Amino acid sequence: MEINESEFEEKVLEKSKEMPVVVDFYADWCGPCQMLAPIMEKLEEEYKEKVVFVKINTDNNPAASQKYGITGIPAVKLFKDGEVADEFVGLQSEDMIKQWLNKNL
Repeated sequence: MEINESEFEEKVLEKSKEMPVVVDFYADWCGPCQMLAPIMEKLEEEYKEKVVFVKINTDNNPAASQKYGITGIPAVKLFKDGEVADEFVGLQSEDMIKQWLNKNL
């Protein structure tokens, strides 16, 4: 699900108090971001009962990018209880992301 800065508090911070929320910070021009997208979509389906997945475009939402210290993309952050619990930057394999998710559930 694509979100913007105005939805961030409700769809990420508040929702993460109920279940973990994975936020994919990306840009349309970013090649690795485009390669990560289908992996994240697959995992979204696989983990739909356990994790909420959202995407936010860093070009269109610079305040959120600045607030969360996004300096490289793709940047993926996992939120729990309204705060960043874990993160990774750069294109990762599906297996690596599964391991990352499982250790955070």
